[in-house]
Amino acid sequence: MISAISVPGLMQSAGDWLTYRGRPDLSGRTDVIIPKEPILLWSLKTNTRTQSSPVISKGSIFFGNNDGILYAVSSEGKIKWQFETGTAIEASPIIINNMVVVGSLDGTLWSLNTETGDLVWSYKTDNQITGSANIWEDGKDKRIIVGSYDYCLHCVDPGTGKLLWKVETNDFINGTPAIINNKIIFGGCDGFIRFVDPITGKELSNTNLDVYIAASPALYSNQAFVGDYEGNFFCININTRSIEWEVHGNAESGGIMATPAVNNSRVIVGSEDKHLYCYNKSNGIVEWKFRANGRINGSAVIAGTNVLFGSRDGYIYIVSLDTGSKIWSFDTGTPVSSSPAVTGKMFCFLTEDGRLLAFGE
Repeated sequence: MISAISVPGLMQSAGDWLTYRGRPDLSGRTDVIIPKEPILLWSLKTNTRTQSSPVISKGSIFFGNNDGILYAVSSEGKIKWQFETGTAIEASPIIINNMVVVGSLDGTLWSLNTETGDLVWSYKTDNQITGSANIWEDGKDKRIIVGSYDYCLHCVDPGTGKLLWKVETNDFINGTPAIINNKIIFGGCDGFIRFVDPITGKELSNTNLDVYIAASPALYSNQAFVGDYEGNFFCININTRSIEWEVHGNAESGGIMATPAVNNSRVIVGSEDKHLYCYNKSNGIVEWKFRANGRINGSAVIAGTNVLFGSRDGYIYIVSLDTGSKIWSFDTGTPVSSSPAVTGKMFCFLTEDGRLLAFGE
């Protein structure tokens, strides 16, 4: 069993992980205490490559694969239902109003009943969806926000699947939009970080980083953290839209495809240079770095005093948040690009050969 304490500000209980990164701000943090020596509870084979990441709701685990199949799996590792979209699913699903919502590479956003897998509605963009959708909510008002390679950020009504508004940019939107304090913040391949009003869809402002941004930003309080394709890493003030600090990449830097994990003092992010970096949140100084033997494309999660992540070297790691020292590792035998889903009962990863792995105590 994994211990859990209540987490203020979470949109789900300790038994759920309803969105990519666990929160609409994409900060990838939880107070759930994971075991220092977790064991593999079960493994489910789908025999198809996947780049998706799992989400968990009411004991069921949801994920997609490159065959375009969305799976619902029980907490014991049994398939409950599956739905064929027809094209690959690279994005992580989200759970909203007893629906699971996911985008596919033909540009369709699908909404299915979580219990039955029946189609509720579908919404079509004009190009592929690679990043997860996100949820903005204010009381009873909820909206689904998703980016597309059609250069637009779309806002969709979760009840009907109808378009409410969209914002046009200058290039592909690859990542997931982050949401905090009634602001939507996202990057794109045009090099801009954009700030959008969730009600009107009006672009409030932007910050030009002038380089391809494939990753998603993570938000904490009044700061946004994001890396770019050249290995640079930025902290942006959400109120002023100015860059508070930046860490420049060099000839040995790898691109940053991962979404950072952030708490009140540290920022954790993996890089294609095979390192997991821990930055001081206030000034960007590197406090430690951990070297894996493969690229780190998946996003880490801060779980209590530890950091949980996977690497393309085939290993899943737990390292100390304070020191970066390795506590535990598990050899999956194949690359891991998935971001974990963490609840009070288990944590789950997907491997690139299509296995869903569940760990606990």
